[in-house]
Amino acid sequence: MLKEFALGLGDSEVNISLPEEQVIHVVEGKHADAITDVPAAVKAVLNNPIDSPPLKEVVKAGDTVAIIASDITRQWIKYDQFLPTLLNELNAAGVPDSNIKLVVSLGAHRHHTDKENVLVYGQEVVNRVQIVQSYAPASEDFTHVGKTSRGVEVYLNKHVVNADKVIMTGGIVYHLMAGFGGGRKAIIPGIAGYSSIQGNHSFCLHDVVGQGISSSCISGKLEGNNMHEDMTEMAEMLKPAFLLNAVFTPEGKFARFVAGHWHTAWLEGTKTVEEIFGVPISAKADLVIASAGGFPKDINLYQGSKTTDNAYMAAKEDGVIIVLLECRDIMEPPDFSGWFNYETLYDREVALRKAFTVPGFIALKTGIMASKVPFIIVTLPENKDFIEKAGLIAATTIEEAMAIAEQKLGRKDYTITVMPHAANTVPLLQG
Repeated sequence: MLKEFALGLGDSEVNISLPEEQVIHVVEGKHADAITDVPAAVKAVLNNPIDSPPLKEVVKAGDTVAIIASDITRQWIKYDQFLPTLLNELNAAGVPDSNIKLVVSLGAHRHHTDKENVLVYGQEVVNRVQIVQSYAPASEDFTHVGKTSRGVEVYLNKHVVNADKVIMTGGIVYHLMAGFGGGRKAIIPGIAGYSSIQGNHSFCLHDVVGQGISSSCISGKLEGNNMHEDMTEMAEMLKPAFLLNAVFTPEGKFARFVAGHWHTAWLEGTKTVEEIFGVPISAKADLVIASAGGFPKDINLYQGSKTTDNAYMAAKEDGVIIVLLECRDIMEPPDFSGWFNYETLYDREVALRKAFTVPGFIALKTGIMASKVPFIIVTLPENKDFIEKAGLIAATTIEEAMAIAEQKLGRKDYTITVMPHAANTVPLLQG
């Protein structure tokens, strides 16, 4: 008995029929109802927060307030839909717009243009409050606030440190290094200095040079995740007054807002992310067939790395992975594709230890995963050279990919896991 699957590739779908008895899992996110009245939902959590008095009791009349907000790389957070409500509640508590600064948590990303501020935060917010940008390499904008137990010197943005009250905002999703996004990531890398970011992110690499990456810094893992624990210490030094984070549906609409204590409210949000996007599996499969879900999630290999990472978590050590990634902009972004110019994984790792970047880390991880399990990428014919340079196997059709996979597995009685939206769904091996 054959089972049909339609998998996204760019703007189209690829159909594949698989023997039903061999398919052990179909990894899909759970349905989540979208919030219909966003301002009302935000107001409700600000007035009934987790582990904290309501926002109107946390701030007092005349306070200066710094709101930390994510940059354009997190445009999916849809700030324009909820920041006005947050500002209105601060006004109602006696904090005028003139006392509020919106701090763009660029980390080491480039500055926003004025137009991008409007695009990300909305015209109303841009008109109402002062916007300052925290750009990690501008060392004069940062002040020393302490040192973590792991030895990282902590430099944070002066605008944030000098505010009477700090409110952290963001979106919570799975994160392939920090376990989950949101929460303390507003502080580090968000508004931290460059050396602090480098020091913290280096925990994603193995303690021993040449051993690649740390096995503790992975999607969904918080306990024992050095990077996350170091981040949490850094955030604690700032003593943030309040947090407002959003969790999303598989379609990218608001599923839940959490507010209150900067750490415990966020932790509550991570549980919702796990409920929606964490999919229990009872066993790993010989063959994993994964799609990012089509464009724009498969616009390039960098965006596709969320898919390859999640697919890897569902495959046996001697298995094979097929990933559908159109990659119409295969060479974008250059700060990712350039890392594949290193001759060996060792050279890539050494360069990364000298100057850590997230694209560099993802390039290293991609290479390490591909050295352990064959990745067959169904992509555009013109991408063949780059895909192979990255250590992956290129195929132009699902049929070609299946033929290569069967040849590598060397048998017909293999188990299969299908991941139709693998960019968002994380397989969680039970037991």
